[in-house]
Amino acid sequence: MLRLLFQRLLVSLLLIFLISLFVFGATELLPGDVAEVILGQSATPEAVANLRHALDLDRPAIMRYAEWMLGLVQGDPGVSLVNQRPIAELVGARFANTLMLAGITVAISVPPALLIGICAAIWRNSVFDRIASIGAVAVMSVPEFLVATLAVVVFAVNLGWVPAMAYATEITSLGQLVGSFALPILTLGLVVASQMIRLSRAAVLTALQEPYVEMARLKGASHRRVIWHHVMPNVVGALVNAAVLSTSFLVSGVLVTEVIFSYPGVAKLMVDAVATRDMPLIQTCAMIFAASYLALATLADIVAIIFNPRLKFQ
Repeated sequence: MLRLLFQRLLVSLLLIFLISLFVFGATELLPGDVAEVILGQSATPEAVANLRHALDLDRPAIMRYAEWMLGLVQGDPGVSLVNQRPIAELVGARFANTLMLAGITVAISVPPALLIGICAAIWRNSVFDRIASIGAVAVMSVPEFLVATLAVVVFAVNLGWVPAMAYATEITSLGQLVGSFALPILTLGLVVASQMIRLSRAAVLTALQEPYVEMARLKGASHRRVIWHHVMPNVVGALVNAAVLSTSFLVSGVLVTEVIFSYPGVAKLMVDAVATRDMPLIQTCAMIFAASYLALATLADIVAIIFNPRLKFQ
């Protein structure tokens, strides 16, 4: 088991390195330049060249990449090119907001989705199962930006129940908390819940088809006993794995949700950095999202290994 865990960690580190190369190369290919953004369109070529030299943008890309990676490893991603503030300070102020949004979403969406998925598997081919399955597939088929846009149009514009923009500061009451997070959590929660329903349903259905379940039924065990004493203890690992994988979909959902609702998180910070061509800030934010997704995916693999005897004692 330790060898498998070590292999997963090595693969994750290799992927982080490859992603860093891709992120750095992609930001280098972005049109425009931070020097042009700072000086404006009327700047002379000499002024732009002087500012690029002052910001060390005229150095070879390989040198800037090596310096950036060395700083990331040491926990110092550098300084923002636009406002000259430490990137760690800028990201730290927003990262807590993103974590709060993701945490509330997981706490609200995962437990009911887990229950729905388990019940859908137990009552296979029933009306409840068909409604849950079709609903999960339908939600997964709709992009996050469309869900967010429809939520704003219906609940903020037409009904006026909640504000169209989300905020994470100056919240002094429960009503303000609900109003601020309702639409972002609705958008992200639907994405997470649809994945959780499908994965948990598949895990329980797989367990119900195992030989030990059939043997328990042949021995006269009741349906309730089969579920609680034979099926559920054997799907705990699969359900935890499903919960972690479903949570990983928050990484892509947060990018869309924070931008649409102007939520002051890391994703909104990255989009604003793209507009100003603040390359170090863009690269750091992108690496945070990539590392978060890989960490959740690796955690899901580790959970699967721990709860699977065939892998644990291979």
